[in-house]
Amino acid sequence: MMTSVDTGLMRVLADPLRLQIVTLLAEETLCSTHLIEETGAKQTNLSNHLKVLREAGVVETEPCGRFTYYRLKPDVIAALAGQFADLAETARATAESNVKRSCP
Repeated sequence: MMTSVDTGLMRVLADPLRLQIVTLLAEETLCSTHLIEETGAKQTNLSNHLKVLREAGVVETEPCGRFTYYRLKPDVIAALAGQFADLAETARATAESNVKRSCP
């Protein structure tokens, strides 16, 4: 059973600030003002990272007056976690079967 992990999503989440944003949004829905306060990032930098997260389908927006709130899409994170769980299961089965490819 060959398992692949969504490398595009991994690249998106590999950035430390984006991972921090995702971690914060896992706990509550926040606007960019809250995210600036929590992360210490500059407005333009934060906006660029939020755009990447939106385009990757990791977060969704909710307009509220003159503010935009951001919410994590848990199904996307769960799907990625499932891919890693499948990969771990494949590795476990391979280790238990002790199958090795012979060298030329």
